Amino acid sequence: MNAADKFREQVQSTQEPVEDYEPEEELWNGGYSAKAMVGTWILLGILSVATLILPFFVAFLAFLTVPISLGVIVVIWLVGAVVYGVRRFGVHYELTSQRFIHQTGILTRDTDRIEVIDIDDVSFTQGPVQRLLGVGRITITSSDRSHPLLHMIGIADVKNVAGVIDDVRRKERRRRSLHIEAI
Repeated sequence: MNAADKFREQVQSTQEPVEDYEPEEELWNGGYSAKAMVGTWILLGILSVATLILPFFVAFLAFLTVPISLGVIVVIWLVGAVVYGVRRFGVHYELTSQRFIHQTGILTRDTDRIEVIDIDDVSFTQGPVQRLLGVGRITITSSDRSHPLLHMIGIADVKNVAGVIDDVRRKERRRRSLHIEAI
């Protein structure tokens, strides 16, 4: 046995077998919540009632007859329904133990993956009505080139979802021994 063979043997004995494969498990999936549009639905209701009532009290709105008012109301609600449809069916999120996957689009679908280890920060924002309903916006800051800043609007149970994302991020960094100081 020559010196090179001894060296190879010594290196192999100190190396541990690589057991890096860990199956991915889905931790959360979701999208835009209908509860996030409660304020919009209330506003549309107020506009609908105002469209019917105001022509009787305001002279320059007298041109809004009942059929015209009903037509305006239908258009207003159709716009609201389209906005809801685009938000609800146009975005889907999935969090696994290793990746955050977000899909956008209705007719065509764009799928982007962010490695959980690349997520730098997770925060969430809620207004007063959103706090009452438990919805909000999650902001993910990452070192991913395609989406360094990702805003997820209308997320139900926003506090827990943001916590799950942050927990899996921290766990993956610890597992791979990557700490903030190393970045």
